[in-house]
Amino acid sequence: MKRHGILNGPLSGHLARLGHTHTVVIADAGLPIPEGVPCVDLAVIPGLPAMLPVLDALLAELCIEATTLAEELPVKSPSFHDAIIERLDTLDRLSLTPIVRNQLSHEAFKAALPQASVIVRTGECTPYANVILHCGVPF
Repeated sequence: MKRHGILNGPLSGHLARLGHTHTVVIADAGLPIPEGVPCVDLAVIPGLPAMLPVLDALLAELCIEATTLAEELPVKSPSFHDAIIERLDTLDRLSLTPIVRNQLSHEAFKAALPQASVIVRTGECTPYANVILHCGVPF
């Protein structure tokens, strides 16, 4: 048994196959999952698991060079947006290069989903609580 990190076997396998420029989407419970894109569905009931702990676990495992959020998030769910930004600010302080932060309309965000390497569905029910993590390299 693993001692640390992601314990979910399917999720751990998807993460191990990621390379530079691949994307991981952490999705709320309502984001439509396109056909053909692998999905690790962690959702159990509304709110479980919440998205932020899943984001924390993935940020601890992955090298991220950019993120993409829906431009509606800071308007519709400002405290949730602030919680994500706080995490990215912490990563920026620990890294040599700051994480690029992108925003798209929610419709454009959904249009980008077919290019994702994997989508991780959570039980999050906060409006627009989705993030695309763009993988970087640690060198």
